[in-house]
Amino acid sequence: MTEDDNMAGASEAVSATRSGFVALIGATNAGKSTLVNRLVGAKVSIVSHKVQTTRAIVRGIAIHQNAQIVFMDTPGIFKPRRRLDRAMVTSAWGGAKDADRIMLLIDSERGLRGDAEAILEGLKDVHQPKILVLNKIDRVNPEDLLKLAAQANEAVAFERTFMISATTGSGCTDLLDYLAAELPEGPWYYPEDQISDLPMRQLAAEITREKLFLRLHQELPYSSHVETEKWEERKDGSVRIEQVIYVERDSQKKIALGKGGEAIKAISTASRKELSEILEQPVHLFLFVKVRENWGDDPERFREMGLEFPKG
Repeated sequence: MTEDDNMAGASEAVSATRSGFVALIGATNAGKSTLVNRLVGAKVSIVSHKVQTTRAIVRGIAIHQNAQIVFMDTPGIFKPRRRLDRAMVTSAWGGAKDADRIMLLIDSERGLRGDAEAILEGLKDVHQPKILVLNKIDRVNPEDLLKLAAQANEAVAFERTFMISATTGSGCTDLLDYLAAELPEGPWYYPEDQISDLPMRQLAAEITREKLFLRLHQELPYSSHVETEKWEERKDGSVRIEQVIYVERDSQKKIALGKGGEAIKAISTASRKELSEILEQPVHLFLFVKVRENWGDDPERFREMGLEFPKG
């Protein structure tokens, strides 16, 4: 083998790309959406204090070193009570089984109580390599973190355990380093500048839904739904967006509008500001609130959200 051959081989080794899908699962409000946004470096998934805000699988795309890591932000896994709940939990487990790696995120403050314990039990039947990530470590003392890590690893054979804070970013670079090295060699799935597979109309609806929850999370049920009905690119470089907030009862419509329209104006202002930053163009946003009784039993609404409609 000549020196030129050696140099060519070294160049190929350096430039070999890696890519793969990492499913992020966990109980509701464990911090999955915050972590995906942190790892991707941009807003791709909505975040609020209200549980079960992520409904369908959202893919956030991160480039780290020579790897393209596609994070699948799944709905929180919890004990389902309604048809929509069942669809969300089915979507979460389905996403996990389709991924190259599974990353279980546990809220260190809550530990293994409730849904987290049930998820560990469910992971025993999933055969992909699994990674444990303990979140919110800045709120828990180190001894308790070590005990929590030991408990989880006794229940499931995790390849690695990481301790991070999705809010501050502590430990996240180590997590990315590991994933970038472990994913299989292969071409990237998406263009280098793409950060999500979510269509912009749907992302816009999700952002408005986030602002709705942030404003009214104590008053409005999480079953409210937002759809982008019109998207018009205008000659002056701005975009006109019309969205409908669907609620199930007249009493909820009054809450969404607020006294004198105060609530809907605040929601519109917050959503328009963030959409303008993401789109890098002026946004004219018009919100409407409509009552659609029992929309949670409408198959068309499930398709809009990217969920399978559970029968029965």
